[in-house]
Amino acid sequence: MFSNSVLARTLCVALLMAGGSGASFAQTAQALTLEEALARAESNVPALVQAQAAVDAAEGRRQQAGLGPNPEVRLEVENFSGSGLYSGLDLAESTLAIGQTIELGGKREARVRAGEAEVSAAQLSARVARAELTVTVKSRFAAALASEAQVTLARGALGRANDLARSAQALVDAGREPPLRALRARTAVAEAQAELDRLIGADNAARAAAPQRVVGSLSVLSKPAGVPDPMQSLDVRLAEAQGAAARAIVARERAAGSTDVTAEVGVRRFEEDRENAIVFGLSMPIPIFNQNQGNVAAANADVRAADSRRVQAIAEAVQRIRGAEDAFAAADRRVQTLEVIAGPTAQEALDLARAGFEAGRFSLLDVLDAEAAFASAQATLIEAQRDRAVAAAELERALAR
Repeated sequence: MFSNSVLARTLCVALLMAGGSGASFAQTAQALTLEEALARAESNVPALVQAQAAVDAAEGRRQQAGLGPNPEVRLEVENFSGSGLYSGLDLAESTLAIGQTIELGGKREARVRAGEAEVSAAQLSARVARAELTVTVKSRFAAALASEAQVTLARGALGRANDLARSAQALVDAGREPPLRALRARTAVAEAQAELDRLIGADNAARAAAPQRVVGSLSVLSKPAGVPDPMQSLDVRLAEAQGAAARAIVARERAAGSTDVTAEVGVRRFEEDRENAIVFGLSMPIPIFNQNQGNVAAANADVRAADSRRVQAIAEAVQRIRGAEDAFAAADRRVQTLEVIAGPTAQEALDLARAGFEAGRFSLLDVLDAEAAFASAQATLIEAQRDRAVAAAELERALAR
């Protein structure tokens, strides 16, 4: 079961991070809607900042993957110093050449495809982070609404206790009740005040430097629309995107093991006779020892891991959807029972008990029992509405695509 104070405190921290300093935030926003809470949380929550940074980094790597090697300039001077005939520059030979490595084996295409696959995986990971944030904010917002509702309920209970105490004192003064009844009624007032103080204290502690209240209804957080399809869930799609990226990396590493050719063309200057000549050359490594086989093996291992994560993601998605649907259905049935049967019955019993007490047909203890039953039913209803709202948020996360 969620703790109202803990959840509301966490929500307030996230909102303060998004909205600036605590003092200015409290001054500028006295009430907060769910839409505002989501917008503020998304603006500067570290998890989303990190997720977007990962997307930007993947975009940068994809851009870099499409770039080929730079050309090279070579200056070579031979026979410019030595002994005898070679003591001066008369027999020097100077070569100025430019070379370009020509990538073979589809290296650039493989790098680009791997970069695009990594971008897709990063984008889906960002969507998962946003979905997780949404369910967290909605759950905490529901807890904050429930906390305020409990305070309102306690205020009503205190008001009724005061009314009952005045009625009891009037009956005692009229000689219709013993003095003990008035004392018991005043005790009930003190208990109601203590409970109200406890709830107000917990609510205030949870909202230190944050908005004084949240506005909305727990009933708004209802069951999301959508057809359950585990294969289309965000987590499965992310696992599939990570698998596609792993396979693209295998292709990239295999291509990286192929041999490239470097072509070079230049001009050679002969100082002895002041003549020039064109030079041309080709070079390529001999792939005897290094064919990038270690990186290929590592990439293949990553593919196996990605395949395993996909299987796990499918199983977890099925379980998550079923669990969220069952939790929402159970919470909704509980709310319906409390709203239709328990709540109205407790209200009717309280009204009858109070009317009977004022008419002298019921004792004070009967009214106190009815009051306790009514307060319990209302508090349980608020908890059930909160649990249903949290279950709706969890179901929305499970169905997210």
